[in-house]
Amino acid sequence: MKKAMNQSILTLILNGGSILALLFMMYSLFTYSRVNGQLNEAYKERFDLTYNANRFMNGSSYLTNEVRAFAATGDKKHYDNYWNEINNLKNRDIGVAAMQEIGITADEQAQIDEMSGISNQLVPLEEKAMEEVQEGKNEEAVEYVYGEEYSTSIARINSIKEEFLAALDTRTSANVEVLHKKEDNIRITMIAALILVGIISLVNMIVSRVKILRPVLKIRDQMGEISKGKLSTDFSLTPDTSEIGMLVASIHETKKVLRKYISDIDDKMSQMAEGNMDLGIGNDYLGEFVPIQDAMRQILDALNQALAQINLTAEQVSQESDQMAQGAQSLSSGVTQQAAAVEELTASVGDISEQVTSTSKDADNARQHSEDAAKKLEICDEKMAALKIAMQDISKASDQIGGIIKTIEDISFQTTILALNASVEAARAGDAGKGFAVVADEVQNLANKSSESARDITELIENSIELVRYGVSLSVDTLEALSSVVSSSGESNKMVVQIAASASQQVQSLEQLKQGMGQISEVVQDNASTAERSAASARNLQKHAEELKISVNRFRLRNTPKRR
Repeated sequence: MKKAMNQSILTLILNGGSILALLFMMYSLFTYSRVNGQLNEAYKERFDLTYNANRFMNGSSYLTNEVRAFAATGDKKHYDNYWNEINNLKNRDIGVAAMQEIGITADEQAQIDEMSGISNQLVPLEEKAMEEVQEGKNEEAVEYVYGEEYSTSIARINSIKEEFLAALDTRTSANVEVLHKKEDNIRITMIAALILVGIISLVNMIVSRVKILRPVLKIRDQMGEISKGKLSTDFSLTPDTSEIGMLVASIHETKKVLRKYISDIDDKMSQMAEGNMDLGIGNDYLGEFVPIQDAMRQILDALNQALAQINLTAEQVSQESDQMAQGAQSLSSGVTQQAAAVEELTASVGDISEQVTSTSKDADNARQHSEDAAKKLEICDEKMAALKIAMQDISKASDQIGGIIKTIEDISFQTTILALNASVEAARAGDAGKGFAVVADEVQNLANKSSESARDITELIENSIELVRYGVSLSVDTLEALSSVVSSSGESNKMVVQIAASASQQVQSLEQLKQGMGQISEVVQDNASTAERSAASARNLQKHAEELKISVNRFRLRNTPKRR
């Protein structure tokens, strides 16, 4: 990873530079304020020194002017002003004291002392002049204050005064000039510090925008793309050792991990969609993605278990439906045979009915044809024997029908049990077993209809058996009657009447038997249709079971051999 300065350190350096520049500017401002105060103090000191120097010199000049005025005019006012200055105003002493308090140099003090000394030397001349004026000697007084000695001293004082003021002004001006230059330098320093703060702030702004804000905006946009699920969007920032570089590295790593997880989930789901359930879920998911990995593992395990159970159930359903189809086919064949037997029985009953009708007519004509009674009785004996055999056949066929009914009931019961098992397995299969549930319901309905039809057939067969038994009984009686007729020809007329009556009853009974056989034929036909529908449903159930097996065989499950 490329090394780079941390944004925090860079920001700390720039902000530290700005703070140092601001502190330096504040120090410069403080220094400027202090120097400005010193400059004001220097101006005030210069003014005070000049003022007090002028006060000292003006006081001395005032005394000279007043004493000369007094000597020239004799006006006592000048005399009073002179002594008022000496005794009360004391401008010279106050000025010197003020200058000494402010601060003067030794040379300046020496000049003051020299001027004071010369002034003090003039005092006797001034006092002498004022005495002369008081004595009325004005000319002598003027001589004293305007004389050469006094004028020379005054000229010397003025010369020293000019030198003193010039030296004082030079010294104070130099001090003010130094402070002015110092103030200008501080002002320049402050401007430079302000410019430096501005430059550092500008650099800080540019660096913040380029090194922090612009990458942060790109990171924001990239995170927005990631939040929308777009992991393939180009991310131009490269990771480095800085904070934002580490964040960029984290985003790259996050996208890489997310793409890996999504690719793995897509691969697993694609294989599952193609029917491959023999998969393994690894343990390389981290953090909040572990529940997804666990959920995939649970889904895969649940699908393997469910599909294995469906496969087993489909195999069982296929076997049971095959057996049911075979049973239904056997039932259909049996019912068809039963229908044929019933048709034959109906035809036989029709023949018997016609024969009995003929016998009844013959009995009615027996009185007229008594001579033929023996032959007719023999014929009747033969017919009754055949009738007995036919009735025995009918009885056997009825017994066979009873057995078939028992078989139908057993098939109906097994079909009901199979339909219940199929419904349970369809319920376990969930959505995948909805179609199978419909087939199970149809099988259940077919079993119910078969059970109802079997009960109806049973009832009709029982009635038929009773009728057959009744017919057998009649045939036995008829046979005995014919035997009696044969053995007792003397009673032929009476027996013929009895035969006629019995024949009439037989006609009615056979008519009822014929109607019952018609009903049996209809029921058998219905049973045949039902059996055919049951066989068709069983074949459809077997077909659906095979399709279900084929659908389940698309999935390659765990611990199962691979299918071609």
